[in-house]
Amino acid sequence: MAETGEAEILFERRGAVGLVTLNRPRALNALSLAMLGAMQAQLDIWAGDAAVTRVVLRGRGGRAFCAGGDIRQIYALAKAGAHASVDAFWRAEYGLDATVKRFAKPVVSLIEGLVMGGGNGLSVHGSHRVSSESYSFAMPEVGIGLFPDVGMTFVLPRLPGSTGTYLALTGARIGPGDAHAVGLATHHAAAGDFDGIVDDLASGAPIAAVLGAHARPVPEPGPLVAARACIDACFCADTVAEILARLDADGAPFATEAAALMRTRSPTSLVLVREQMRRGAGLSFPEAMLTEYRMVSALMRGHDFFEGVRAAVIDKDGAPAWDPATLDAVDPATIAAAFAATGGPEPSFTGSS
Repeated sequence: MAETGEAEILFERRGAVGLVTLNRPRALNALSLAMLGAMQAQLDIWAGDAAVTRVVLRGRGGRAFCAGGDIRQIYALAKAGAHASVDAFWRAEYGLDATVKRFAKPVVSLIEGLVMGGGNGLSVHGSHRVSSESYSFAMPEVGIGLFPDVGMTFVLPRLPGSTGTYLALTGARIGPGDAHAVGLATHHAAAGDFDGIVDDLASGAPIAAVLGAHARPVPEPGPLVAARACIDACFCADTVAEILARLDADGAPFATEAAALMRTRSPTSLVLVREQMRRGAGLSFPEAMLTEYRMVSALMRGHDFFEGVRAAVIDKDGAPAWDPATLDAVDPATIAAAFAATGGPEPSFTGSS
């Protein structure tokens, strides 16, 4: 249950709007398996309800729209040997992302605060992503021995230049100005106007008109846009080692910071993600989701995800012991195996899974 005594996720029919509120503010609205299942069931209902013409997603608390999947829950389930439940989590999360992507009605995300991991899976595949002044995007999975999932295999390689690869390999945060510049956000409004936006959307007014009426000027782009030349020159390299070499040779503060950040990440994740970004550019959305399911299934049998979660959220010592500890020691066969079929029944992510 949520800290307020209410459910972890709330659903409301408000006029023409089907309103979803993520309701775990102390957990930064992280997605539990129960939340994923409840939202999937509700979207299935609203898909067939002619009175609901648009869906609106919000997060409670102001600090985060959604910080991602509940990795603490996944860690606990895996450590308890509940591997079927871990698999059910990934199937549910990726299946929900696919539902949002193909949903026949507009999905409007009102994003206040952090939007990371699974929060991007819910929002970025929808039709409208409204940033606010506190909007902060990141896909920091390489820092916990994972990879940018929830459909980022499809999204990030399609961002301008090498910006998607940069975001994937560093896990760096960007603000609303940069997010608009690369297409991750579509509209901008003050968080204080979000209640009014919901009310106006509930009236059935055209979405474009409502968002236009509440629009605020998009903030100026930040470091991502300012460093585009460096990003495109360095992050187009074929290997992680070459990317780091180019960043080191560049020597500017942005390049030095990016290289330092990457060197704290899981070497296995870095090599895996470079290949993920290469493959993702040529995959359809369902193919990208299936690829992610295969990748995450492989990593759940490995070491670094559990060590990364331990260091980040369990013991919080910030000192993960990656295995292997260096890029040179990452086995190419391990990377290739992560993209191979699981050998068991796999979801299709096309609506029939």
